[in-house]
This record gives sequence, structure tokens and C-alpha cells, in this order.
Amino acid sequence: MSNYNINKGIGRTVEFKGLKAQYLFIFAGGLLGTLILVMILYMIGVNSYICLFLGAGGASLIVWQTFSLNRKYGEYGLMKIAANKRHPRYIICRKPVHRYLKFTTKPNVR
Repeated sequence: MSNYNINKGIGRTVEFKGLKAQYLFIFAGGLLGTLILVMILYMIGVNSYICLFLGAGGASLIVWQTFSLNRKYGEYGLMKIAANKRHPRYIICRKPVHRYLKFTTKPNVR
């Protein structure tokens, strides 16, 4: 029986067969989704060879794409890309400058 090392130390990210951090969740979720899709197609009555082809093709596509993303972007790459998409490209300032410099005092309410 094989032994797999999943975590290599305290404070380090989880790594399994070279996949790090969020890529593990993408990998596991993709394979689980493919399995559920194949099971649903088989229960509907689709030909078993078509189910087998879709399952094998989908699983191999997910494995290939996940390892490709891991190699291309690294451990924190997808999070950096997502954060970059949330930032505005530019800030529009439509008020005159003196409106920003005007100080208003709050009235004393007793």
C-alpha cells in the first residue's frame, strides 16, 4: 500500500504531488464534478461508452489544466489575478478641487 505525504511542515502550504494551495481544491472539485456528471448521465440512460469517454476526457482535461495553472501562476498567482481584477483601472474625479478642500463643522446638538 502506498504512503502519500500531504503536508511537509508547520506553517507551510498544503502540497500534494506538486499541486499547492487552491489548486488542490480546483483539482478535487473538478474530479468530483466530473464523477457526478458521469453518474447522472449513466442513470439517465446514456450509452455507457459515451459516459466512459466523457468521464475520461473530462478528468484528463481537469488534471492537465490544473497542473498547467499551477506551473504557470504558482502558489499565489490566481489570488493575485483575482485581486487585480477587483481594482479599478482609473479613478474619475468629477468634483471641483475646492469641494474637497472645504471643511464643514458639525453643529452642536444637545
